[in-house]
Amino acid sequence: MDKIVSFKDFKSLRRRLVKEKKQKRAKPCLVICNGTGSQASGSNTLIRLAKRHILERKLQDKILLRITGDIGFCQMNPAIVVEPGMNFYPQVRPESVVRIIDAALEGNVAEELLYRHPGNSHHYHFLGDIPFFEKQERIILGMNQHVDPIKIQDYLEIGGYSAFEKVVANPDPDWIIQEIKQSGLRGRGGAGFSTGKKWELARNSGNGFTDKFIVCNADEGDPGAYMDRAVLEGNPNAIIEGLIIGGIAIGATKGIIYVRAEYPLAIKHVSIALRQARELGLLGKNILGAGIDFDIHMVRGAGAFVCGEETALIKSIEGLMGEPRQRPPYPIQKGIRGYPTCINNVETLANIPVIIELGAERYAKIGVPGNTGTKIFSLVGKINNTGLVEVPLGTKIKEVVYDIGGGPVSKAQ
Repeated sequence: MDKIVSFKDFKSLRRRLVKEKKQKRAKPCLVICNGTGSQASGSNTLIRLAKRHILERKLQDKILLRITGDIGFCQMNPAIVVEPGMNFYPQVRPESVVRIIDAALEGNVAEELLYRHPGNSHHYHFLGDIPFFEKQERIILGMNQHVDPIKIQDYLEIGGYSAFEKVVANPDPDWIIQEIKQSGLRGRGGAGFSTGKKWELARNSGNGFTDKFIVCNADEGDPGAYMDRAVLEGNPNAIIEGLIIGGIAIGATKGIIYVRAEYPLAIKHVSIALRQARELGLLGKNILGAGIDFDIHMVRGAGAFVCGEETALIKSIEGLMGEPRQRPPYPIQKGIRGYPTCINNVETLANIPVIIELGAERYAKIGVPGNTGTKIFSLVGKINNTGLVEVPLGTKIKEVVYDIGGGPVSKAQ
């Protein structure tokens, strides 16, 4: 797509793409999950076979193919979802790809290949009815299924950058920060500090400074945790949109995505997404002619666990050894190269466009008072259904482990 230089042209483009997406929904779409876990399970083979079959039979006008990040049910990789029926095919074998495509073209399902709950002969026709997904509220992870992470057009088609559009139309930092405060969003990196309060403090800091930074902390080093990786791999534009909105709110002109080097697919997708956003005119100087200057760069961490701590992360960004320092001063007072720096987790930033789009009042109804919104957890180890789970805050751990995760693996198994 050509670079857009005016806010009016951006609005026009976004609305046109949303309209075209509605027309595409009339055709069946083969969604192949292709995150790191899926690739390790053989998803690239399924993609090659699907493309070959579609091209050889000249089916390009009859069926769509979308390559996405993981949708969460990692136990069942490699998986295929067929839209619009949301038919979920788990652990797909290469010889089953043609059968799934032909069934979709006929408006049917390959009944014998659909998901079947262990110990139950019933096949689930709809993804949302499967016990693993039924009790989830997937406002962040659910986006992965609907976008190819290396196509900014896909993100725009499903309403992406609509929150950005609202903010550019009314770039009032006080309004943005008030929305985030009223939403009740708390940092998803572990500390649980109020995001709106942090942004307010960052906005009011740095009198006399010409620069401020806002940083996405994607140095996810906890063993068994891969929530941030899945979001970065599957929907990097949500993070970019969140960073832009955060930058406008606190008065920052520079954004940084700090991601660990052990996440090569996330690095690849973020790099492509940043390039496409810049080429489209959503990053850089005088964005959409609105007088907003903001750009984002990516920094690769060397894999030190300690760099997940924000002051060590800042040292690493500066090219120094990642060592924590005493606080105060806090990063929002003195951060990268001495400039005020606001640091937010991947999942925190992914929630920002959702809040602006839904509105703070509506978002605050998700979860429980004092802990609003959803939280993504990784279920790993000796549990029947491993994968990523997104549930409203306040959900009992018992429900996550037993109702969604299927309980621990018994010794008999």
